[in-house]
Amino acid sequence: MSYEVWAVIVGVMSTVAPPGTPTGSSASTAASPTSSTTPDASSAPAPTGRGRTAVDWRIRFGVLSVIWGFSFLFIKVGTDGYAPPYVSFGRMLFGSVVLAVVLLVKRDRPPRAPRTWAHLAVAAFLCNAFPFTLFAYAELTIPSTLAGICNATTPLWGMVIALVALSEDRPTRRRFAGLGLGFVGVLVVLGIWQGFSGQDPKGTAMALIASASYAVGWVYVRRTLSGTGDSHLSMSTTQLFLGAVQLAVVAPLVSPLPTALPVVPLLAVFALGALGTGLAFLLQYGLVAEVGPTTATMTTYLIPVVATGAGVLVLGERLTWNVPLGALIVLAGAWLTQSKGTDGRAGGRGNVVARSAADADEGEEKAAQS
Repeated sequence: MSYEVWAVIVGVMSTVAPPGTPTGSSASTAASPTSSTTPDASSAPAPTGRGRTAVDWRIRFGVLSVIWGFSFLFIKVGTDGYAPPYVSFGRMLFGSVVLAVVLLVKRDRPPRAPRTWAHLAVAAFLCNAFPFTLFAYAELTIPSTLAGICNATTPLWGMVIALVALSEDRPTRRRFAGLGLGFVGVLVVLGIWQGFSGQDPKGTAMALIASASYAVGWVYVRRTLSGTGDSHLSMSTTQLFLGAVQLAVVAPLVSPLPTALPVVPLLAVFALGALGTGLAFLLQYGLVAEVGPTTATMTTYLIPVVATGAGVLVLGERLTWNVPLGALIVLAGAWLTQSKGTDGRAGGRGNVVARSAADADEGEEKAAQS
């Protein structure tokens, strides 16, 4: 997911609670988790029942899972025609255009404070430009199925980083067990007992670093961009735009400009940005507003399944027994790191959305009291 999945995991990722994930995978999406990693997750007030749409939330949930799961296939196809930095640049460019159109329709505006723009520029690098590009480079040498599974480690990295950087995130035995279980799952996926089971160590490492970047971005966003007064849509649009600007400058320095525009890879990059980053953010934000963050972020558990199915059925990637088994172990570990500990608070990057929503509600309550 880029990204972008929470994010973290997540995308797309909302700029209050980042990937895209990743994501896009994802995520990413704007910093979500996250996003990152997420992916790609977004933070929003608790559901009020006023955000319902004509399309049932279960259908939108399924569509979002498919979009984020296919993001890794789009990356693989995109890199068949374009260098990784240009795949990431196109992804953010098309994604920011989609969000900018919605921003105009809603008559919203970009943030005005220079300080907010500065923090969004850093968030754009940590949650979008850097992990998106790493995933694209990784998929030059590893299957899209493996990239999707690596993206699912974002909540594991999120817990590690949160324990170091966020003093309020107290570890519990259950969360530590989830962390250990998750990384055992990674070793199973890689087939470590037989020399990485034919997987490229360098590409795998890049995918795992990209997932960790979503988690780092979430911590940064949480510390610097809470309570700016700007809308999630406004900040996410600005963040993606800034990430596109960063890659517009860097991409020509590290890779030659494309000499041709192959259609199929270009369509894949367009789908990756317009659907996997732009539309995915809107779907995720709507789900969070309607059914709550806990239910909305359950897409995290479906994304690796969709990514694996797409890679095997569409791209013809080989699937050995240890990959699905390890993926299940990773997801079980991620679920444990997100479960509530003895202090009653949700843990791990997977619940960035839930915790950010709780923080937002607490802030609104204090403001009302004052």
